Amino acid sequence: MPFIDLPERIPGLRAQARESRPWYRITNQAADEAEVMLYDEVGGWLGATADEFINDLRGITAPNILLRVNSPGGQVYEGIAIANALRSHPASVTVQVDGIAASIASVIAMAGDRVRMMPNAMIMVHDASGLTVGNAADHRETAELLDKISGNIADAYAARAGGTRDEWRQVMVQETWYTAEEAVAAGLADEVVPTPKRGDGEPEMRQQFDLAAYGYQGPRREQPKAETGLTEDIRSLIGEEIAAQLRAAVTPPAEEQPAEPVAAVEHQGEPGPELVAFTDEPAPEPPAAEPVDEWAAAVARLTQDDADGWSASVSHLTGTTASSSAATEAA
Repeated sequence: MPFIDLPERIPGLRAQARESRPWYRITNQAADEAEVMLYDEVGGWLGATADEFINDLRGITAPNILLRVNSPGGQVYEGIAIANALRSHPASVTVQVDGIAASIASVIAMAGDRVRMMPNAMIMVHDASGLTVGNAADHRETAELLDKISGNIADAYAARAGGTRDEWRQVMVQETWYTAEEAVAAGLADEVVPTPKRGDGEPEMRQQFDLAAYGYQGPRREQPKAETGLTEDIRSLIGEEIAAQLRAAVTPPAEEQPAEPVAAVEHQGEPGPELVAFTDEPAPEPPAAEPVDEWAAAVARLTQDDADGWSASVSHLTGTTASSSAATEAA
């Protein structure tokens, strides 16, 4: 039982595969040319089947067909049927290998009136292979059949590139890979398409990567922020004139500001850390502290010249206490 085709034996599987993975596309690029894209396996579980392809191929009335190939190969008989359908079509067929034409896909490529390789594309040729389930006689039968199939494939290469069947069988047994330039040198292709300059790609492909179609305008740039703050907010509330008066009230004139940093700052109110200016000159020795009466020190804050009523009311108490303390010490 050679060449078991599982999809044919499972009802509905091939039809489901066709719906889930379209393997080719035919479009009319111009009035005189139709484009056919073969971008998948040929036959197999989810690949191309000849009946679909040939039915759509019949509907092409343009005088020229561009067949674009990017396929790893697949089932031999499906590929041979597709190749023969292309040879039988009245249009002039140009095969363009976009990526890879391997195995039976390379045989399909040989059906073109002209074969051209895109930059960095490749062609691969090898002997046919298959699957056999059975006894020794079944395996021998499959081996003989594979030799015949490989001979037919070798004839397809020889018809385009020259040489004999046996010569191409030797190339196929080695599983030979051709670069675009090597394919032309071997006679499997007619030309290598020059590498397009940047920006000269196909409009449809450029559009697929044009993010402007989705509203993308490029990377965002930080916009300079307007200088806003509390000062401008106050000005808007109280007016420019009043804001200027407040600014003048809290900002000392230039002549009153110290020209040089001071060694220490005396804090008003609660005591705090000293602010020391670092200079090359040594700091002056602080004067000797004079003995201070404890009660006078406790009420010193109450006797500051702030002209408030509380200071005036306790000033005589401070003087009396200080005199009493002095008298006590004298005694």
